[in-house]
Amino acid sequence: MAVKALERKVTKVGNSLGITLPQEALEHAKAKQGDELKFTLNDDGSITLKKYQPLQLDVLEDMDIDQEFLEGMKDLVDNYDNTLRNLVNR
Repeated sequence: MAVKALERKVTKVGNSLGITLPQEALEHAKAKQGDELKFTLNDDGSITLKKYQPLQLDVLEDMDIDQEFLEGMKDLVDNYDNTLRNLVNR
């Protein structure tokens, strides 16, 4: 897919600064109102924006796995999801 640059101005939103995202960008990310977006601040000063995809552990419940272990895994992911995802990039 070809890279397409979209530009937006930083504007005042209440007491903060913000940007709006064009519909084309939201459709490309398959994001809609209410979805969470993840910003990655890169070492080169660039920012990567992606639709946040929480890990789905529900599929494990159908398997014969100890319930206490599953609850521990869910707790781990809930508390350290971002940390674990950042380790992938190292």
